[in-house]
Amino acid sequence: MKAITHSKRFTRSRAGNFIYFLLILAAGLFTILPMLYSILTSLKPLDELMIFPPRFYPRRPSFNNFIGLPALLSNLTVPLSRYVFNSFFVTIVTTMGHIFVASMASYVLSKTKFKARYVINLIVQFALLYSAYTLAVPQYVIFAKLGMIDTYWVYILPYLPSTLGVFLMKQYMDDSIPESLLEAARIDGAGNFTIYRAIVMPMIKPAWLTMILFAFRDMWTVQPSGTIFSEELKTLPYVMSQVVNGGIARAGSAMAASVLLMIPPILVYLISQSNVMETMSSAGIKD
Repeated sequence: MKAITHSKRFTRSRAGNFIYFLLILAAGLFTILPMLYSILTSLKPLDELMIFPPRFYPRRPSFNNFIGLPALLSNLTVPLSRYVFNSFFVTIVTTMGHIFVASMASYVLSKTKFKARYVINLIVQFALLYSAYTLAVPQYVIFAKLGMIDTYWVYILPYLPSTLGVFLMKQYMDDSIPESLLEAARIDGAGNFTIYRAIVMPMIKPAWLTMILFAFRDMWTVQPSGTIFSEELKTLPYVMSQVVNGGIARAGSAMAASVLLMIPPILVYLISQSNVMETMSSAGIKD
């Protein structure tokens, strides 16, 4: 006599799938709402910005806010191109430097053996608890002692040892790079730097692409906070913040400036988005 087996399906019904889809769609729309509002507001003429209650969408969309930005910024004491150069220079140099420093530190903490490794790992994890605001005063004192006030170093140096990059890359290396592979490379005569360059970095590509996204986002929006006084060293977000502070008459121009500042981080995200979830999962952050 044949035994009758019953299989249980753990899938949702069609109604459940539909509700689940609606919830995800609503969450996605809510997430992009601020960006959508900024884009629509940047297309509103001045008279539509003054109406009450405010309207979400423009009735007569116009690109005048974008067209008028160069004229609005034409009276700057420093050319706008200088601010653009400062932003790109600081962002690119700091991002690349952070990836290099964080990946090398992660390799040492994950794949080499020395007695202080466990203690340093704990220090890295505890350092994640501190915000940038708690470090502002000590950093200012250090920069002042080293004579780095009013230089590019005050943008670059604080982000190079960021512990988030070290933590994520170290966790990814622990999960994705087998010790046997590195031992085989050492037997073949490869040194630590050769292993790091030829084996480790290609294998942790999702991790450092994710960190490029985070670092680029943070550095693109950075503004001097009591450490930069020369106008020639200030970044593009600083100039755009002056437009934002111009009052309701400049609300459209302010939104246009905000939309333009969104473009580079969005482009970086589109390039690296496929690697973000893989890195977060390996680092133990995904639920």
